Amino acid sequence: MKKQKQISDVIPINKILAGDCIETMLGLPEESVDMIFADPPYNLQLSGELHRPNNSRVSGVDEDWDKFDSFAEYDSFTRAWLAAAKRVLKPDGTLWVIGSYHNIFRVGTAVQNLDFWILNDIVWVKTNPMPNFRGKRFTNAHETMIWCTKQQRSRYTFNYEAMKSLNDELQMRSDWLIPLCSGPERLRDKEGVKSHPTQKPEALLHRAILASTNPGDIILDPFFGSGTTGVLAKRLGRNYIGLERDENYVELAENRIATEPPPSEMHLVETPSKRREPRVPFGWLVERGMLTAGTILHSAGRRWAAKVRADGTLYAVNNVGEHRGSIHQVGAALQGAPACNGWTFWFLDVEGREVPIDLLRQKLRAELN
Repeated sequence: MKKQKQISDVIPINKILAGDCIETMLGLPEESVDMIFADPPYNLQLSGELHRPNNSRVSGVDEDWDKFDSFAEYDSFTRAWLAAAKRVLKPDGTLWVIGSYHNIFRVGTAVQNLDFWILNDIVWVKTNPMPNFRGKRFTNAHETMIWCTKQQRSRYTFNYEAMKSLNDELQMRSDWLIPLCSGPERLRDKEGVKSHPTQKPEALLHRAILASTNPGDIILDPFFGSGTTGVLAKRLGRNYIGLERDENYVELAENRIATEPPPSEMHLVETPSKRREPRVPFGWLVERGMLTAGTILHSAGRRWAAKVRADGTLYAVNNVGEHRGSIHQVGAALQGAPACNGWTFWFLDVEGREVPIDLLRQKLRAELN
């Protein structure tokens, strides 16, 4: 009779595992997940009910899972789940953990004490925060996410170009302006009551997952709740493992994820990185006959020109004198600039059209792959 496989023998991808997150993580294979997104209890320490000026009650977080008897108890819980999370995280994987001012500083201390290496603290700026009805404090309009690696020398994934594209070709900053989950996205029961009090907006998970994973990667969420992590993992061609002890939330998340279609074509969710592409020196274009000695290259608008030499360097003349060197060096010298990206500076004349030499590099890369 075959011995039945234990949970530690397999990775239960695209499943929600019901039960205590710490115990369940201890049963998962070591170093088996690429990313962890954790939205742990905030330990809000609420006292009494909060009402709006019209005397209607504010629906806050008053579930038992967010209640702890003391900071010491909360700290012990935090250390335990973070240690279990670190065990299942791959050496080059990353952890995202989100919190408010009630808990994020205590979580951050535990993160560093466990030797995670913090890469960024992301400030989620809520464009539609709940007002401070009592008028005794500033309106609490943000939450903080800590993004970190398992160790300082981890070779983690960061899809820089994807984040830049997502942000209209500007570097993505660490302050993310995203509205609270509302409207059709907010899950509610038949009476219109929120199905989960801390449901995170899909845009937040979209950005975190796209930034730090690749298609096919495994994302673990130890506090799965309404399943937003699973929805975005499926939408972006990643895999997920959800841990949730509340059976009602398990059912809610399963039904929600079942309605989410996978990508129609996987290449549409890929995030290619220039840093991962094979290096192609300019000289390779010459030795493969894509360019020949004597070919004239010119800048946009044809202000400057240079000739290709057999060794993959350029030759140019201007009012300063002669210039020989790489495509970058000659481009910089002609402009009197400290540096130049020759791949985007130089163009080739093809039947009267300006064709950037970078297209030739991309063609050669495709052949090499």
